[in-house]
Amino acid sequence: MTTLLWGALPYIAFALLVAGLVWRYRYDKFGWTTRSSQIYESKLLNIASPAFHYGILFVLVGHLVGLFVPESWTHSLGISEHTYHLFSLYGGTAAGILTVAGILLLIYRRRTNSPVFRATTVNDKLMYVVLLGAIVMGMVAKLSHATGAGYNYRDSIAPWARSLFTLQPKTELMEGVPVLYRIHAVIGMALIALVSYTRLVHMFSAPVQYLFRPYVVYRGRDPKQLGARPARRGWEKTDA
Repeated sequence: MTTLLWGALPYIAFALLVAGLVWRYRYDKFGWTTRSSQIYESKLLNIASPAFHYGILFVLVGHLVGLFVPESWTHSLGISEHTYHLFSLYGGTAAGILTVAGILLLIYRRRTNSPVFRATTVNDKLMYVVLLGAIVMGMVAKLSHATGAGYNYRDSIAPWARSLFTLQPKTELMEGVPVLYRIHAVIGMALIALVSYTRLVHMFSAPVQYLFRPYVVYRGRDPKQLGARPARRGWEKTDA
């Protein structure tokens, strides 16, 4: 079981991620989207979406630093393990709360707005369950070891994660890891495997030309909003 979970499952999750990206790029380019529902409701979305996206960005950065920045590097900068633990605890908890709040608002919006709810697929529901499970379990694991020096995952989980890139996974490092952390890791790998098969796939493309593409115009039913289309931006102009 140790070999399966910590030696094989990470590579299976990564293989599913890459295979899904390749398949969708070749055969489902029009499905490579968030399937925006802004046209149905925007007020709550303008609160929930930034909360979720900023929160998940902070969570991702925290995981990258915690897993791939060796403990010796932070020690060389004069950052003690206790200081790092407090920063990780409070910063990670704040980022997790922001992310969970955003997810719950998005779920509430989908459940209470009929057009948005009808546009919600089984795929979306599965994505929300796994994503919310990964974030909540990570917070529970962290808070369960909040007192004292906490659990130093940089002596076990972090070296194991880095060993995966050498194709020589040190599975024995995960044997003494607290159960909650191991559950969080398994759900995280399941989330990685699902990314390219859900609307989360847009994370691999949204930033590329997002700042330079023409905006999407949503027209309301207000007669005052109807009429001639406003002048186009420079990159939208066409030769006469």
